[in-house]
Amino acid sequence: MRNFYFYAQSLLQAPGVVEASEEGFSGGVLGLLLRSSLPSQVVILILCVFSVVSWAVILLKLTQFQSIQRQTASFIEVFRRSSKFSNVQSVCKALAKSPLTGVFQAGYLELNTQLRQPDIPTHQLDASTTRPMLKNFDALDRALLRASIIEISKLERRVPFLATTASITPFIGLLGTVWGIIIAFQGIGETGSTNLAIVAPGIAEALIATAAGLFAAIPAVYFYNHLTQKVKEMATVLDDFSLEFLSIAESNFS
Repeated sequence: MRNFYFYAQSLLQAPGVVEASEEGFSGGVLGLLLRSSLPSQVVILILCVFSVVSWAVILLKLTQFQSIQRQTASFIEVFRRSSKFSNVQSVCKALAKSPLTGVFQAGYLELNTQLRQPDIPTHQLDASTTRPMLKNFDALDRALLRASIIEISKLERRVPFLATTASITPFIGLLGTVWGIIIAFQGIGETGSTNLAIVAPGIAEALIATAAGLFAAIPAVYFYNHLTQKVKEMATVLDDFSLEFLSIAESNFS
């Protein structure tokens, strides 16, 4: 241990070592990237593409969920305040971003199909003067379930890319690091010197790839879990709405 201390101290005090080290590290991280090998630069470029695309997906989905939550709250308020399904249908176009709109329209269409009678116009299905009966309650349930699955699939769109980014970019970064270390050791073998000023820049270049991989993966992991939780919460809202729709349909048309 004492020998190692004196060896390190001699390296730090040796003339030319500091100069070489400063020359090797001049330019900071950008300088290291510019001096790195072509494969390392390709790895960094791939990781940058993954990072940029994942951030674009994150911002897009966060904005989308903000609009969805706002319109969903408005839709639920209209739905519970209205006494007729036809009144709710009239606001669906204005609140089209809410997944509840798609589920409601699927259920409303199934109701119209089952309750339509030759002598009663469609727009009078909710009138209190008539009491048509549901022919198949299970078919209405299946229509709502199918629409919920479609809406959940829309919410999940592009989110799996974040999982892919989170899982693959650390390995791509590790590949770049391993490649850089191989190049660094080849340089040691060619020069026959283990001088810190010669070894350190190559290792630093190699470690940049790992740092870039983590930089791409960490936000992707966090926002993938965050958006997945948002999808689960919206799926619960869709299930509750479907049950509420079925309950109203059962009490009025059975």
